[in-house]
Amino acid sequence: MRDDAVPGGDPAGDRTPEESPWAPDDAGRRETVAERLDRNWNELLQELRVTQTGAQVLTGFLLTVPFQQRFGRLDDLETVTYLVLVALATAATGLLVAPVSLHRFLFRRRLKRETVVLGHRLARLGLLALGLTLVGCVFFLFDVVVSVSAGAIAGGAALCGLVGLWVVLPWSVARRSAPGSVPTPF
Repeated sequence: MRDDAVPGGDPAGDRTPEESPWAPDDAGRRETVAERLDRNWNELLQELRVTQTGAQVLTGFLLTVPFQQRFGRLDDLETVTYLVLVALATAATGLLVAPVSLHRFLFRRRLKRETVVLGHRLARLGLLALGLTLVGCVFFLFDVVVSVSAGAIAGGAALCGLVGLWVVLPWSVARRSAPGSVPTPF
């Protein structure tokens, strides 16, 4: 990187940050827009490695449920819940793997910004689908093992826990650290 790089603007000072080859200040980093996009893409891939594996394993387990002896004894609510869970798990897996496919199609087309932005959006939607799948699985399990009301309570608790950990906690940290730039949860 050049020594005259100025975070947030052009070293020559005659272009706006959007026109400049230098990225806006990102936690005091001195990096070009291309370097920032590469870093953002790599960070996204690291996050996706964890969530993709979890979503794929969960989907795999759900796909084995109909082959269990007790599956035929599910009532209508449990059957519908199960099918919704398979659809959500499949959507979560698809959304969380989609950035990889996106990158393969857009590779070497000078569309890194679009790849990062769309990959970020797909990952957020994938997390939403994964969260709903987890909540639904908790509901389904407690419903089958105990009762519908136990399922509703356990599912509600799981929903509150995930919203707290995945939305409220990061949102509150962001709000405290940068009062003028609070991100939207989804």
